[in-house]
Amino acid sequence: MPRPNSCDVHGPLEDRSCTPGALNPAVTQATLSSTICRSGGYTDSVRPPESYTEPLKYRLMAAYGFGGRSAANFELDHLIPLEVGGAPSDPRNLWPEPHSGAPDAYKKDVVENQLHDQVCSGQISLGRAQRDSLDWVVQYHGGSATGGQSHSGNSSSGGLGGPGSTSPGDKDCADFSTQAQAQAFFTAHGGSPSYNFDGLDGDHDGQACETLP
Repeated sequence: MPRPNSCDVHGPLEDRSCTPGALNPAVTQATLSSTICRSGGYTDSVRPPESYTEPLKYRLMAAYGFGGRSAANFELDHLIPLEVGGAPSDPRNLWPEPHSGAPDAYKKDVVENQLHDQVCSGQISLGRAQRDSLDWVVQYHGGSATGGQSHSGNSSSGGLGGPGSTSPGDKDCADFSTQAQAQAFFTAHGGSPSYNFDGLDGDHDGQACETLP
């Protein structure tokens, strides 16, 4: 459990040193039909009770420097979502995600649902979905940090977009939590005429968001 005020705040994004993500070992490629893809649903059966999550939420809010703020404005969210086999109760997979900002908890839900659907339809592997969920901001905006190629919209190749999106749109460094995420998105959309490069590479040196960790 991280100490109070020990986690860096990148807007609504997780601090990967405090929230690196963790997996549920019961969910594997071989057990999809009996776990995340089973008929009747899965997440409610593994979601931890409020008696556990509510105290943890306040402790993690303090760790992220949100102590004293209204808990109603935050969601204790799983970095690797339950829908793709994230660990339900491990504090390493949970952080207090704001309900507002760019991006926010609601936008992450879009990524979670699409990754789950793509795994259960056989479009992508479980491992791919779990890796992509770590870069959920990139995925929401239509990029692919792990796949090494550009995807846009809701294509079957694994790219995710915001609701109704047809292009990556304008971005700035506040949309990403690390330089690596920003660089992956910048590289993936390097040829898009609709993209505002100044948002990530103001000095046009090919390196995105140098001030991010």
